[in-house]
Amino acid sequence: MKSPQKILTTAPLFLLLTLHTLVSSGYDNWPDSRHSNSHYCIGCVLVVSMIEQFTQVHNSTVQTSMERLCSYLPEKLFLKTTCYLVVHIFGPDIIKLFRAHMNADVVCHTLEFCKQDPGQPLCHLYPLPKTYSRSGFDICSFPFLAKICQKIKLAIQNSLPLKDADSDKYSDFPTLRGFHWRGRDCNDSNRMAYPGRRPDNWDSYQDSNCNGIWGVDPKDGIPYEKKFCEGSEPRGVILLGDSAGAHFHIPPDWITASQMSLKSFFNLPIALTNELDWPQLSGTTGFLHSTSRIKENSIYLLLRKRNHCNHRDYQNISKNGASSQNLERFIETLSRNQLLDYPAIVIYAMIGNDVCSGNIDPLPEMTTPEKLYSKVMQTLQYLDSHLPNGSHVILYGLPDGRFLWDQLHDRYHPLGQLNKDVTYAHFYSFLNCLQVSPCHGWMSSNKTLRNLTSERAEQLSTTLKKIATSQKFMNFDLFYLDFDFQKIVKKWQKRGGQPWQLIEPVDGFHPNEVASQLFADLFWEKMQRQWPHVLGKENPFNPQIEQVFGDQGGH
Repeated sequence: MKSPQKILTTAPLFLLLTLHTLVSSGYDNWPDSRHSNSHYCIGCVLVVSMIEQFTQVHNSTVQTSMERLCSYLPEKLFLKTTCYLVVHIFGPDIIKLFRAHMNADVVCHTLEFCKQDPGQPLCHLYPLPKTYSRSGFDICSFPFLAKICQKIKLAIQNSLPLKDADSDKYSDFPTLRGFHWRGRDCNDSNRMAYPGRRPDNWDSYQDSNCNGIWGVDPKDGIPYEKKFCEGSEPRGVILLGDSAGAHFHIPPDWITASQMSLKSFFNLPIALTNELDWPQLSGTTGFLHSTSRIKENSIYLLLRKRNHCNHRDYQNISKNGASSQNLERFIETLSRNQLLDYPAIVIYAMIGNDVCSGNIDPLPEMTTPEKLYSKVMQTLQYLDSHLPNGSHVILYGLPDGRFLWDQLHDRYHPLGQLNKDVTYAHFYSFLNCLQVSPCHGWMSSNKTLRNLTSERAEQLSTTLKKIATSQKFMNFDLFYLDFDFQKIVKKWQKRGGQPWQLIEPVDGFHPNEVASQLFADLFWEKMQRQWPHVLGKENPFNPQIEQVFGDQGGH
């Protein structure tokens, strides 16, 4: 989906203003400085709103509220230090403006985080502000943050692990495109040892495919990999996706004063170095236990449960802002060797950005069926030249995003729950005014625009379906699946849930963890029912693998 770090670069105090600097350099979706200013504006308004609400919740002064926020932050990445420094720089002006009963819009226009460009409307979340003057700043200009900023920028730009000693595209470090995104490298000094490869000499002496199965059974002299995995049809899962596939997520307690505590930000360093994505919890490649407390697992975990020889064979090649039109810029980060590696299930899920943009008039920016056909065929030809024979590719259609406005527009955004003053309709309007909405077409009060956006999404889905039913490739078979959000809603309602609970509450746009896992469950049901060969065999030796190797070295 449209680069969400640029849309919601916010968290406690001005720290997530940093994310604009860190993240926006990784994309060239935004052609001018107006969008740059807009990202700072959103971050400032949301953060200053939190400070104001903190004074209400804790009946404290503005100074105490700012310091309390800073005290909640972890020391990692200099987050707490930076917070206190920003308070030192901007705190006195914020206090003066609050004493004059100015709201967050006025404060941010005064500090020039928000600016009104010539000929553009004055964007505001609260009653119309006046304009003031104060020069802005770049938080990455602080010397102690410069190196950290540069590392995050490089990881985002390259979409490859920053820490990868043997340059095999795998890492033993979790974030900065490490094993949260693709299987953990079990030997980062040997580029011939990585997840997903066929075993070298049946891994008699070392674990060449990182699935934790290696060595020789002393009882009969047969290598364990040969005994447990031969003929079991191992395979990995690879996602080509956008921010929905990467699982973009901002925890609500980061911006909700009444919920904020010392525990709120313990995972902030992980989130920052993962581009505000949580692929380790995504519906396709997630490997950690769900935080949503539902029983469903990711597609990767279901494949691993079916065959333990699939351990660690996952790749989340997703990027915030990705679409059919820019996938070619990072598809080469995919790792698969046609001669050495096992087949893979590749899921193509560009479910939003071909119809979504933040422009005032988003219709001209939408991908046409003709352009989609051309780019998808280019992607499939690339895959055919890189995937091992026997692989499978699934094309996901686009959802009907009218669900967003219908379910959320009259509900209170987390920022508005305390004082009942900011609905999602207000929030969407603010983003649209700044031209940084993740999807103006669907996050709009204009019903005609919402309908036109859904019409184009349906046209693009039809194009994907035609490709899947008409095209043949040498090294993989091709399938199409609808992204039927209504089926997910029905599954959730049967459990007593409400439809709006399936959307990320802070951005009001992305499917949340529950929705992602429910969709993975639908995917699995569809495969088992219609195309079970895609999933490979159930391995009867799974109990023995567990007995000999335990958790196979974990993830």
